[in-house]
Amino acid sequence: MQKITIGIIRETKTPPDKRVPLTPSQCSSLLERYDQLDILVQPSDYRCFSNDEYRTAGIALSEDITSCDILMGVKEVKQDALIDQKTYLFFSHTAKKQPYNRELLQQVVRKGIRLVDYEYLTDEKGMRVVAFGRWAGVVGAYNGLRAYGLKGGDFDLKPAHECFDLEELRLELKKVELNNIRILLSGGGRVAGGALDILDHAGISQVSPEDFLELSYDHSVYTRLDPWHYTRRKDGTAFDFAHFMKHPEQYENSIMPYAARTNIFVACHFWDPKSPVMISREALAGGDYPVSLVADISCDIDGPIAPTIRASTIASPFYGYDPATGSETGAFDKGAITVMAVDNLPGELPRDASADFGEALIANVIPELLGERDSGMVDRASIVANGVLTDLYGYLEDYLAGKE
Repeated sequence: MQKITIGIIRETKTPPDKRVPLTPSQCSSLLERYDQLDILVQPSDYRCFSNDEYRTAGIALSEDITSCDILMGVKEVKQDALIDQKTYLFFSHTAKKQPYNRELLQQVVRKGIRLVDYEYLTDEKGMRVVAFGRWAGVVGAYNGLRAYGLKGGDFDLKPAHECFDLEELRLELKKVELNNIRILLSGGGRVAGGALDILDHAGISQVSPEDFLELSYDHSVYTRLDPWHYTRRKDGTAFDFAHFMKHPEQYENSIMPYAARTNIFVACHFWDPKSPVMISREALAGGDYPVSLVADISCDIDGPIAPTIRASTIASPFYGYDPATGSETGAFDKGAITVMAVDNLPGELPRDASADFGEALIANVIPELLGERDSGMVDRASIVANGVLTDLYGYLEDYLAGKE
């Protein structure tokens, strides 16, 4: 049986990401499971798992990874670090024609690389099989609670990235004191699931959307809204989710009754640019809504939530939004809406996020890469093969050529 060598590459994007696609113990278990597999790890001083942790697990380290057949990272690879004729797996952020990564895709083509993008690894039903979404929800909701504590001076949570793991982060939640704050969470799926985990561990009670609208409470509560709560069809007919996904422009905003009873908005929804705006600048300028903090995990800039005017960073996660002028202010200025819009949230809990991601890779993707099964998953996620755009991604031709 032909040997296949997987290389775990050092992250080269600035600032470098601490996450890894496979943890030391996961690498070790893969070597025990597959006789035809070798794994090399490129040394890094920045990973959440140290070089020594990989060595202790029996994994070889090598600066030279040219012998590897498949190279796996997390974020985009620096262009001059790309090796000709290799198969790469990473989040490339190119398939939606992101201008800032056009040159990366051009270099992938020039070097005859096969680029497999994690975002497009899907099962036969089109569902993604590997993602960091749950951890975005976990850290985003935690950051929202941290911001609220700082805003009012009621409690002070340790920054998420200073917590060793999820267990320590959950212990920090014992400090949370919210009185009778009302929290609105939009969306479902992995991201919302992570956010719900944090709100539940903080001791906040979940109530139905109907009760959130109609009842008052003497303690903190949150509710979660699905698209049929925060949008409705313009023609007045019944909401249809499949129709909404295909024709979002035929829907209008119906979130305002909920927003009028909300102090903290935690955004976990997927948003299509053709979907209705959720919280507009005009609505906030009118002063009718008590929202004082937005934890925008979805982080759609200049999109459905007016206060999200830019992404923030792990180092500086909060800024302020003046509802009267629509301009940025200090994060905790009087009258400002505090915004948390970090766009790489899973990087704040890298050990847990990496372990979860690696488990999904082992269950769904590694068998495909090693030829144990072939569902077409890797082909569907291959943006480029042998230096040529694949048929599924042929729509990127003009983008690749710099014409759009």
